[in-house]
Amino acid sequence: MAGPVYFEDVRVGDEIPRLVKDAVTEVQLVKYAGASGDFNPLHTVDAVGKLAGFDGVIAHGMLVMAFVAQALTAWLPDRCLKKLKARFTAVTKPGDVITVTGRITAKDPEENLITGEIQAADQRGEVKIKGAFAAVLPGKPG
Repeated sequence: MAGPVYFEDVRVGDEIPRLVKDAVTEVQLVKYAGASGDFNPLHTVDAVGKLAGFDGVIAHGMLVMAFVAQALTAWLPDRCLKKLKARFTAVTKPGDVITVTGRITAKDPEENLITGEIQAADQRGEVKIKGAFAAVLPGKPG
């Protein structure tokens, strides 16, 4: 959707705009570690990832969660988003291309509240995050 999103224009079953991220890189993981303060070597040292039972480093779960939040706040103003909850379902590795999708599942006209489901999945369709959101949208002017 281009421009503001109004309560009257959203229908149950509508999809939110899809967000496709570039492939996750090891450099991105190092930068995210610095930005977040999460220096767990599982995210930056290949040998530690292998000791933990993975093929190497894995992405920070909160980095993928940030992709989910980015998809929502690219569609809606931050002030509209009232709730975002998520469950991590699989790890993300360097090279994974994450796509965030979602849809509206309910509308409450008493409060101009919409609720929806959202997920992040990789290029193979493996779901990394399943979640839900709620937002209060403005009514159309006039």
